[in-house]
Amino acid sequence: MSGKGGKSGAKGGKAGSSETKSQSRSAKAGLQFPVGRIHRMLKKGNYAQRVGAGAPVYLAAVLEYLAAEILELAGNAARDNKKARIVPRHLQLAIKNDEELNKLLGHVIISQGGVVPYIPPELLPNKTAKPGGKKDGIPGQSQDL
Repeated sequence: MSGKGGKSGAKGGKAGSSETKSQSRSAKAGLQFPVGRIHRMLKKGNYAQRVGAGAPVYLAAVLEYLAAEILELAGNAARDNKKARIVPRHLQLAIKNDEELNKLLGHVIISQGGVVPYIPPELLPNKTAKPGGKKDGIPGQSQDL
């Protein structure tokens, strides 16, 4: 069985041990968002004449970070409401209750998101005064001259 075909040895051809499987740019960068798809969209979007190799990687990383941040806060909002599924209401609460995300996405309208509950203090009922808390005096005169 030492014929001429079949085996791939050190001479010519592909060596079986040194052959590596192709790895996506997302996997190389350690990202979940698709670097190749973002690169294609940047090229087809006519944002610039040329698109560098690092631009889609950076953009994918930024988008992945923003998505992870929003989903983490929305998951916390869902858990606070004793729900297992994130719905648009939880996204709305997550964005509006976070100062930086509200600054970034404050003008965005989320369908079925509702509004953040807020009651102005003027509309809340007054708390009863504790006995002995105020002196008997003329109202309006707080200082003696």
